[in-house]
Amino acid sequence: MKKKFYNQELKKLQIELAKLQKWVKAKGLKVVVVFEGRDAAGKGGAIKRITQKTNSRICRVVALDKPTEKEQSQWYFQRYVQHLPSAGEIVLFDRSWYNRAGVERVMGFCTEDEVEEFFRTCPEFERMLMRSGIILIKYWFSVSEDEQEERFRKRMEDRTRRWKLSPMDLESRKRWVDYSRAKDEMFRYTDTKHSPWYVVDGNNKRKARLNCIHHLLNQIDYKDLTPPQIELPEKQEDNSYIRPPIDEQTHIPEVY
Repeated sequence: MKKKFYNQELKKLQIELAKLQKWVKAKGLKVVVVFEGRDAAGKGGAIKRITQKTNSRICRVVALDKPTEKEQSQWYFQRYVQHLPSAGEIVLFDRSWYNRAGVERVMGFCTEDEVEEFFRTCPEFERMLMRSGIILIKYWFSVSEDEQEERFRKRMEDRTRRWKLSPMDLESRKRWVDYSRAKDEMFRYTDTKHSPWYVVDGNNKRKARLNCIHHLLNQIDYKDLTPPQIELPEKQEDNSYIRPPIDEQTHIPEVY
């Protein structure tokens, strides 16, 4: 996909996202979008393009660190519940409660009994969310082995992107088959009619972003509430007020 075409389409979709957030705010909707998938599959890039032109007070991202000792003693879903949206909000989960069925299971951070309990509880938990009025949308970003390896190598070579590679990412690469098996079983239990998984082909980043945003926009029936064009009022004039000299303020060095 040519960059020029991609940017044109992205701009159109971001205008629609602005309309969507206006509708969500006006109607008091509560929207949760879950982003899951393999490392370097493109979740972060899609989230970044969704939030690029939206209001962070309406559309916010939740990306939790590993649970604290206190959180480990809580009901598993408890640490996620506190981040759920209030009326008029969209919450994007950059990884979510599905950590239990993925990284925690593969890396041995939880027991098989805890995984089985998750599979029993998760569908009901999501039904509870939807019964409470939350619109729940789940995306799984898929990427091939070769494409993931290429992206990992680019991160290793680029000093500005090397921070994206963690020891956990490298370990996930070694355990590709284990992650595949975990993902397939997770889908078997949680890809339900009332809360389906939508798979995004992440091998082409630009296509993946556009397709994901386009699909997201079609999940909510919204209308254009864009206010009419406004004119700037004339600014206040007061010749009697004298401001202090600007050179009395501390300015940063003009290096550029």
